[in-house]
This record gives sequence, structure tokens and C-alpha cells, in this order.
Amino acid sequence: MATPTPPPSGSVLTLTSTAFSDGDPIPREYTCHGLDVSPALAWRGVPSGTAALVLLVDDPDGRDWVHWSVLDLPAGDGQLPRGVEPPADPPQQGRNDFGKVGYGGPCPPSGTHHYRFTLYALAAPLGLSGHPDGVAVRAALARATVLGRITLVGTYRA
Repeated sequence: MATPTPPPSGSVLTLTSTAFSDGDPIPREYTCHGLDVSPALAWRGVPSGTAALVLLVDDPDGRDWVHWSVLDLPAGDGQLPRGVEPPADPPQQGRNDFGKVGYGGPCPPSGTHHYRFTLYALAAPLGLSGHPDGVAVRAALARATVLGRITLVGTYRA
């Protein structure tokens, strides 16, 4: 399911997790029914000219519910560890649709939902202050010059 956008340099932007593979179930510990901690993520193949990276995690089956946003990560190959704390600074984290800063794991009311972990490679940082909500992050992304994008999808059934 992960469809990478090839960066101009010819390398391919990738996003992986040690917790789950693309299209596979997200383990319970990363959900509201478990420890509700963020999974470890790693990326490679960041396009040349990238000034910042942004991670947006949402649920298209739940009206694009925002579970996590991490803003203006350093350009280049990198990673986020398991269990990034909400007040951790850096990285700058947005307010999720649960109304909290940081990660809010899968918590569907019923059925199987899909969770998109999308990493954007940007020509310039978003430059948002504080802990912006998903609406503000999406609006800023819509105005940004995106040099590459990759989505890792996990599922969870309540």
C-alpha cells in the first residue's frame, strides 16, 4: 500500500516501523486499549533540497481523524523512537483530535480502521508555533512545497 513519491534525486523515500509492516495490524500496545504509546518509525531516502519533514497520522475511516502530528523534523534520514512523550521538545508535536498534544493511538468505536502514517519532505519548514491542531497542520501542508511523500498504513480492529 505504501506508494512512495520518487524524490528528484532518484532515491526513494521510505517509512518503516519495527511495530508493524505496511498493511498489517497495529499491535494493541500502540492503541487506546493498550499503552497508547507511539510506535518507533524510521525513514530513508529524503529528497535533496528537503528543509524539514512533517509526520501526520490520521484515520480515513474516522473522517480523517488526526492521531498525531510531528512538525519540522530535521531534514535527512532519521527516526522517532517508541513512546515519544507529549511535551517532548523537540520534536514539536501538534494537538490531536482527542484534544491532547502528542500521539493518540487507534481507538475505533467499531470495525477495522486504517491508520495512515504519512511523512512529508518539505522545501521549507511549516513554521507553525505552539501545538497546532490538525486543521492548521493540513492548511500549512496544502501551502507547502512537497518534495516527497510516503505513507505507511496500519490497521486496527476494536
